[in-house]
Amino acid sequence: MFRFRTVAAVLPLAMAMPACSLRMQPAEKARPGVSVQPLPAPKPPRIYRLEHLDTLVQVPGRVLRIYPAARPVYERLPSPEWVASKPASAEEEDSFLDFAAQEKRRLMHAGPRVMRTGRALRLRPTAAPEVRLVNNPVEDERNVAYEYLATLPEIKQWLVSVHLYEGGYYMLVDQRTGHRTQLMAPPVISPDGQHFVCGNSDVLARFEPSGLQLWTIDGGRPRLLWERQTEWGCTQPRWLDNKTILFEQDFFDKGDVDTRVVRLKVVP
Repeated sequence: MFRFRTVAAVLPLAMAMPACSLRMQPAEKARPGVSVQPLPAPKPPRIYRLEHLDTLVQVPGRVLRIYPAARPVYERLPSPEWVASKPASAEEEDSFLDFAAQEKRRLMHAGPRVMRTGRALRLRPTAAPEVRLVNNPVEDERNVAYEYLATLPEIKQWLVSVHLYEGGYYMLVDQRTGHRTQLMAPPVISPDGQHFVCGNSDVLARFEPSGLQLWTIDGGRPRLLWERQTEWGCTQPRWLDNKTILFEQDFFDKGDVDTRVVRLKVVP
């Protein structure tokens, strides 16, 4: 009896102790917050972050948008033979420098109103005295050479390339009046013959301005509508229709020149 009473007396105390022990434990603390770094925003290709390549600002305050274009479409468009492509090799570039031999071949098909006599390129307008453009082959800044490129019946002009000691430009000579018009690049005439564009690219050497010109034929005479010198270059523009051109846009990026094909509406 004694042992049973002792166990009976101790058992309630033993059963009560776990409950007491559970109540005396400290409350569980919340887990510290885990720092989760947000994912970086996706970065578009670098070309789409170069915003200055996507617009052409005009005066007064007009902005022309430049859009990417498909190269296969661009390559199907016609390009004038007088707009030379970029040299593919050093040998090809050297052959381009021998413009006297190339001019001789062109003069064979230029007709009797265009000829060369020694250093003089002679052009004979129908309603004005003969225009004589004389080469000066000195080895300094006075050096100049005139190269006949083409006869342009659509706009009634002769096209001449002017080679300077460094760089150069292009010139139209009116076949009637002999009036001379300086261009930054060879003209590319719209299908309807009402406009032409001149696009130039020299983003690496910068001997010549890079940019774009839009001209119209006003009373039979070229008139400049607008021009823009740009950080990027315009190579071989081609007309998609009478208002829109496609061209290769050259730009300097990461120490080298890169190119993309773009579309630009130049005539409103």
